[in-house]
Amino acid sequence: MNEAPRKVETDATVLTIRKIGNSTGVILPKELLARLSLKEGDKLTVVEQTEHGIKLTTHDPKHAKAMKIAREIMDEYRDTFQALAK
Repeated sequence: MNEAPRKVETDATVLTIRKIGNSTGVILPKELLARLSLKEGDKLTVVEQTEHGIKLTTHDPKHAKAMKIAREIMDEYRDTFQALAK
């Protein structure tokens, strides 16, 4: 019943930090952009993880929390907002 730990493999892409004009950045390969359904102008959020470095995500936790609060307020005061809209 003792199972050997499973090996989890992930696709790793190594990016190099380079000078781009007057700035510094990384260039994402077009294959990676296509695989992640990203395009020029999309925003990525950098999440610092204490033990694992950083994580790039299209999900912004602060924005999601703010939107949740906004939805709760709008639900609570729905009648007031409808009256104001008239």
